[in-house]
Amino acid sequence: MIPLALEEIAAVVGGRVEGDAAVTVTAPAVLDSRRATPGGLFVALAGERVDGHAYAYQAARAGAVAVLGSRPTVLPTVVVADARAALQLLAAHVVARLRDGLTVVALTGSQGKTSTKDLLAAVLAGTAPTIATLGSYNNELGVPLTMLRADAATRFLVLEMGARHLGDIAALTALVAPDIGVVLNVGQAHLGSFGSRAAIARTKGELVRGLAPGGTAVLNADDPRVVTMRSPTDGPVLTFGRADHADVRIRDLALDRLGRPSCTLRTAHASVPVTLPLVGAHQALNAAAAAAAGLAAGVPLDRAAAALPTAALSPWRLERRTLACGATLLNDSYNANPDSTRAALDALVAIRGRRRIAVLGPMLELGETGPAEHRAIGAYAAARADVVLAVGAAARPIADGAEPRARELALAPADNAAAAAWLRRHLTAGDVVLVKASRGARLDEIAAALA
Repeated sequence: MIPLALEEIAAVVGGRVEGDAAVTVTAPAVLDSRRATPGGLFVALAGERVDGHAYAYQAARAGAVAVLGSRPTVLPTVVVADARAALQLLAAHVVARLRDGLTVVALTGSQGKTSTKDLLAAVLAGTAPTIATLGSYNNELGVPLTMLRADAATRFLVLEMGARHLGDIAALTALVAPDIGVVLNVGQAHLGSFGSRAAIARTKGELVRGLAPGGTAVLNADDPRVVTMRSPTDGPVLTFGRADHADVRIRDLALDRLGRPSCTLRTAHASVPVTLPLVGAHQALNAAAAAAAGLAAGVPLDRAAAALPTAALSPWRLERRTLACGATLLNDSYNANPDSTRAALDALVAIRGRRRIAVLGPMLELGETGPAEHRAIGAYAAARADVVLAVGAAARPIADGAEPRARELALAPADNAAAAAWLRRHLTAGDVVLVKASRGARLDEIAAALA
């Protein structure tokens, strides 16, 4: 974060300073007092169950020098009526001050956002100092917090943008109009909130409509709903995918015995081989998206291809680990929707093993389509896995869909503890087990119990 005195912060956000107005913030802003760093700003939000102001002392002990909140605290505080809105105003101000030397890249899509963001961050960081979203912190709080991590040395700012309602991405691009906008796909994530896939497409398209003048749209040539997004922009368009007309094309895709993809990325002027240390064929598409965005940012294809294998993915995205019993664990427990679950099941099939075991929890926020989608996933899993475990009552339709087609058995353990206990009894060397569900199901508990 660029150094800012509290009196300047107060002027930007329309607040008043309680305490020493000369105190200068020199480190990033945080919402979690435990993550404060020396010189940092603690943003105190008052929620229904937790009031951040009560943790100002803890933030001070961690090194924070000031608070942005709605009432005075033990630290010098910029007091505002709405700390959330003030955080956004401050982030917009900081990035506006840095804008001359900064290229802003934003990504959205129903699935693959975080992995693609991680790949793109590796591509850009090999060229110049880069700040990127941590994990999936991609909402109205996460985006401004990422923006505030930028400083005078930053040349690329990579922002993952998520949405649950129409207008969410438009609100984020109002904070900063991206120079490059990447739209990965239009799927079924949060379908219950949006109401229709058409509404999801309109929301993802807000990224293209929110680009800076002359900004570049990077679009998935394989997704018809994404391809139509080229019409709202008057700037350049780059496409990626397996389609023959894609500007960055995937060719010769293959998987090794551990499910790791290799392919050739081809443009009209270059062709480079890429081998990724990640699991799943879908990662090749994410890599093509990252390479296309890199081209838009001025990174040559060969340099992007060299950087892609160095990317470290955020936790719980098809993490592969060998267990003490000799089985292989694929921990994909961060989140799930029908499309991402099918991709994870395809990755499970790609890994050579004695038995393939799919441990699946509920896919949340699917609305009235939920039961049918869960049964369809059960059938899809049963066609690919030897054992299907549907965890918890909400996932029972997965077991129902798997039951008629399961090769060995379809079980519905009562909860995570029961599923972990079953796995500890039955896993043997050579087995491959996938753990996948929406975040609310907390199937990471099963992965942790096994590891």
